Amino acid sequence: MNPNYLKAAKTTITRDVDRLDAETGNIYESVAILGKRANQIAVELKEEINHKMEEFAVSGENIEEVYENREQIELSKQYERLPKPSAIAVEELLEGRIVYRQPLPGLKPAQ
Repeated sequence: MNPNYLKAAKTTITRDVDRLDAETGNIYESVAILGKRANQIAVELKEEINHKMEEFAVSGENIEEVYENREQIELSKQYERLPKPSAIAVEELLEGRIVYRQPLPGLKPAQ
């Protein structure tokens, strides 16, 4: 888990729109960048927790039995307490840690 993720706000806070669009000059472009980065963070966290949960996987023939593993529960709670991916993305944008590129005019996207 990236320690920078822990700096983001865990609750909803009001943001100054002028600070969000300072780098791009366009609030809509900033929101699009934040959305893409939030999706990247969510996928990264999901892969990380799934990888850690594989350690607790039970390979038995009786699937009906439910096993409670204290470590597994604590791991789940730890990830639930993390800030939302969108809050992490906003924090990264405000700190200048998001790198983005704009396509050159006249170029068509690769298909």
